[in-house]
Amino acid sequence: MSLVSKTFELYGKTYTLESGELAKQATGAVVVKQGDTTMLMTVVVSKERKNYDFFPLTVDFNEKLYSVGRIPGGYLKREGRPTEKATLTARMIDRPIRPSFPDGFRNEVQIVATSLVADQVNPFDVICTMGASLALTLGGVPFEGPLACVRIGRNKETGEFIVNPTYEERENSDLDLELAGTRDFISMLEASAEEVSEEDMLAAMAFGQKAIGAFCDAQLAFVEEWEQVNGPIVPKEYPLDEPVPEVHDRVFAHYDEMYAALDDADKQSRIAKVEELKDSIKAEFTEDEQLEWEREIPVELKALEKKAMRTMVVETGERVDGRRANEIRPIMVKGNYLPLVHGSGLFQRGQTQVLSVLTLGMLNEAQRLDTIEPVEGKRYMHQYNFPPFCTGETGRIGSPKRREIGHGNLAERALLPVLPDENEFPYAIRVVSEVMESNGSSSMASTCASCLALMDGGVPIKRPVSGIAMGLIQEEGKTVVLSDIQGLEDFLGDMDFKVTGTERGITAMQMDNKATGLTPKILTQALEQAKQGRAFILGKMLAVVNGPREETRPTAPRITSITIPVENIRDVIGKGGETIRGIQDETGASVDVHEDGTVYVGGVGESVDQAVERIQLIVKVPEVGEEYTGRVVSIKDFGAFVNLLPGKDGLLHISRVAQGRVNKVEDVLNVGDEVKVKVIEVDDKGKISLDRLDKPEAPAQAAGEGRPRRESRDRAERPRRRPGDNGNNGGHRTPRRHHEG
Repeated sequence: MSLVSKTFELYGKTYTLESGELAKQATGAVVVKQGDTTMLMTVVVSKERKNYDFFPLTVDFNEKLYSVGRIPGGYLKREGRPTEKATLTARMIDRPIRPSFPDGFRNEVQIVATSLVADQVNPFDVICTMGASLALTLGGVPFEGPLACVRIGRNKETGEFIVNPTYEERENSDLDLELAGTRDFISMLEASAEEVSEEDMLAAMAFGQKAIGAFCDAQLAFVEEWEQVNGPIVPKEYPLDEPVPEVHDRVFAHYDEMYAALDDADKQSRIAKVEELKDSIKAEFTEDEQLEWEREIPVELKALEKKAMRTMVVETGERVDGRRANEIRPIMVKGNYLPLVHGSGLFQRGQTQVLSVLTLGMLNEAQRLDTIEPVEGKRYMHQYNFPPFCTGETGRIGSPKRREIGHGNLAERALLPVLPDENEFPYAIRVVSEVMESNGSSSMASTCASCLALMDGGVPIKRPVSGIAMGLIQEEGKTVVLSDIQGLEDFLGDMDFKVTGTERGITAMQMDNKATGLTPKILTQALEQAKQGRAFILGKMLAVVNGPREETRPTAPRITSITIPVENIRDVIGKGGETIRGIQDETGASVDVHEDGTVYVGGVGESVDQAVERIQLIVKVPEVGEEYTGRVVSIKDFGAFVNLLPGKDGLLHISRVAQGRVNKVEDVLNVGDEVKVKVIEVDDKGKISLDRLDKPEAPAQAAGEGRPRRESRDRAERPRRRPGDNGNNGGHRTPRRHHEG
């Protein structure tokens, strides 16, 4: 195997594909680059077929901090559990590749993405799908490829679409659209947007489809060069689980019974009927037959359920719960659901129920990120929990799974565009969505519940956001777009298309598509139907919570910001943080000082005002004419130093401590005395001169007599000195020095 490397340029960016040098024992291995960002994509397919009734695909993302020249933090100095970004990237690779494998593929497949270099200019995520696709192709693995993933941005000023924008270009974009698929169809989509219209979003998707095709062509060109160097790629044979006609016929003989069992609006009742029917069908097979067809029987039972559900929709126009295609389940909304918390909202749609809870904090409580992206942290955090009880099941509750991280990220992207700027609302914002009951569209219910919680908590969002999940059924040559899909329609349907937005436009989207016939016409219908559904849901929300509170709730911290001169930051912090800790301990407020001189002060009750006053006193410069009541902190021969403000002392000269002549300052003032003074001068070095107000009369013994003369000894007692007598030689004169001519 010889190294093959090919560099090409597309849409103003330079890419490189390489194979034949690294990880040669893998089924397939490819190095893919954009600029200097370098990813290693490996694919391994197990030699044995697994005894599963599902496709065993695993995608892992190895985020290596050496790729950005950093040593991991912590005691072990080794990368630990995957970060949220690593998990989201692994999902981005998995979602378009999984449906591209043939039905019945049961060999285990593992795709591993390893970050070798992250140049902090070009993102590393979307190019991974192209690398994985090419690795599968070079490994001779059967799949519907080539595949590629692209990110589409849009310049805010020019409106021009950008393919795979750099991090800097993304900063000036009102659209972040990632979509993946083949040259002919889109299978995965993820987006966040600043209230982009449906028409503009469709245009971006059409542009992205063309870009995907260009990257697929680049892979084919690489394969052609590879085969010229290393010989033809030999497709590998993997046994597939093929339908057994006898099993199919015996299971599908119960089609009418399955159709009747599915016709039930209650999820738990419907599941019970379907499972009871499946058990009775399975019991018709002998024990030997069940052992012989242990994989085929469950597959056919699932196919029976899928066929009955889909036929019901396309033939009758009704769904399993009796709704029409564009009908939305009953909605229940409650704001201010929990006491004491900073904000809460309960949203229920059908048998999906989510409670979202808001917590506000100081900006220094924002999440810090230790990833290979040039992002240090995020101020808004949305987390989604899906406990087993929400589906009436038992299970282990531990760290969040990939699905929970993905759904939380979707709701976060949905609401981020409407949040106020931190200068307007200087809070770190955390929203947690607890799924209490689930029958489909729980991520969209989380978006709605979280919007309610933000408004209940007094967060001044720009506009309220609602969301809806759309589905698709293509059966027997007919196509039906479904609004507000439930779990069964997601599981057995052809599309799960989630759309969130305001009355002005789309803020986020996510789509997983199993249908190859997803035309622009179908997408247009889905977006228009979603727009109508979002408006209906938003109306239900606003009928209960008509907008954000005018102020945050009393239990939430009150945060204000002030600006101080940069040169005074050291004064506010103090030596070793002594001053700032003192302010926090004495007032109970939290103080966060930024390098640009912005100071955020947060707390409950009067603590904020007290802390702000303390800080303002520290940085204030006394001005001529201002009057203070200060404390004498030290006394010198020439006057007294009076403390006016924290860290600010002024000199009260001895001539200004009283009316009349004063011999000693201590005759009038003592350390610790309070004295009313007026600023009479501030020189260019900041030295402050003071005058005392309400001066007392000088002590009588000092009035008009000048300095008292020393007590003199009697002349008879004083030794008589002559010039040159220093008083230390017993009265003898020191000889005069004679100078020579």
